[in-house]
Amino acid sequence: MKRNIPYLILTPGIILLVFFLMIPLVANIFPTFLPDNGGIGNYIKFFQDEYNRGVFWRTMRISSIVTGVSLILGIPTAYFIAGLQKKWRGILMAMILFPLLTNSVIRSFAWINILGKNGVINNFLMAIGLIDQPLSLLYTEFAIIIGSVYLFLPTMIMTLVGVMENIEGEMLEAAETLGATPLKAFVKIVLPLSIPGAIVGSILVFTGTLTAYTTPLLLGGNQKMLLSTFLYQKASTLGDWNGVSVLALIMIVVTLVVMQGLNFISKRMDRRGMNHA
Repeated sequence: MKRNIPYLILTPGIILLVFFLMIPLVANIFPTFLPDNGGIGNYIKFFQDEYNRGVFWRTMRISSIVTGVSLILGIPTAYFIAGLQKKWRGILMAMILFPLLTNSVIRSFAWINILGKNGVINNFLMAIGLIDQPLSLLYTEFAIIIGSVYLFLPTMIMTLVGVMENIEGEMLEAAETLGATPLKAFVKIVLPLSIPGAIVGSILVFTGTLTAYTTPLLLGGNQKMLLSTFLYQKASTLGDWNGVSVLALIMIVVTLVVMQGLNFISKRMDRRGMNHA
């Protein structure tokens, strides 16, 4: 009886997932494979269309760049925070978490005020005489990337801090005792041990950027449409629910492929570390 207790505890959650997530998802996606609705041709036609391919690859490019920038900025920041005393660490973590408590619409409008033609950046550059005409920073891929990094960087930092806190300081001290510089100790010890956190953070940031709606809509507009905003347009403006289901499955498959790919890279790097040891 005791062995069955965990399964009994999980049963309500599994029932909720099946009825409120899996069944509606299958009910929306399965009809796209029926011959009457176009079948597999729906997906072939999607990638045959030049505009659709442009939206797809723009989404992949922006999601990858946001993930890379978040990693580059998040790793040293997390390393610095993890090395602080518990009091200061808590204060900095609270400061990092604070933007997450603000509505994404408000944060996007803040970036509109910064990147717009009458925004902070253009006014500053014109005031110091570097430019004569305002730069078109808004409704560009650059604007989406900046807004998305601001949106998801705290997630990356929190994930990495949780991993780096568990790295024993004695290992770094031993490396420095053996002649390693702080930078070399960081590269040889901290970075390899931070791979699990980097992988999890990368998955969260990539999938978050892939599925985000508010930031791409407000900062990219219809000129730089991503899969999420394209999906919304098909649903609300065109009423193309079959196309919506096709887009939804494509986004799900991309998410699963990215997760499996990053997990594969993580396992390969772990094996190299074991072989090297």
